[in-house]
Amino acid sequence: MRKNSIKNTRINGEVQRELSELIRMELKDPRIAPMTSIVSVEVAPDLKTAKVYISVLGDEKVRQETYEGLCSAASFLRGQLARSINLRNTPELTFILDDSIAYGVKMSKLIDDVNKDLHKEEMNTDTNTELEKEVKL
Repeated sequence: MRKNSIKNTRINGEVQRELSELIRMELKDPRIAPMTSIVSVEVAPDLKTAKVYISVLGDEKVRQETYEGLCSAASFLRGQLARSINLRNTPELTFILDDSIAYGVKMSKLIDDVNKDLHKEEMNTDTNTELEKEVKL
């Protein structure tokens, strides 16, 4: 099976959906933050391993604790995954912290700030133009 085949893409989506449910409903570890989301899953073509990209909303300490909690629960999650998804092999889970959502939020805020500054400058320019017209009259 190729890496980008339709079957592999479907398996990635199914594993991602199932892991999201398991983390949300089954895990009781207090280290895992409630605002943890699975960004993507890459299951190897031989179904032996899977890279799980996670994003955690919070500071660095919360992110690290969540990562450690998920790493310690990897075997439990793998067992639950084997019960819920019928695959030839259940992949070993490797968790990777992903900063893409936090980076996107930061970029969006910066863009909004720039647009706000441009809007203020535009308003000031319009006000100055109106004042110049009144002075000329």
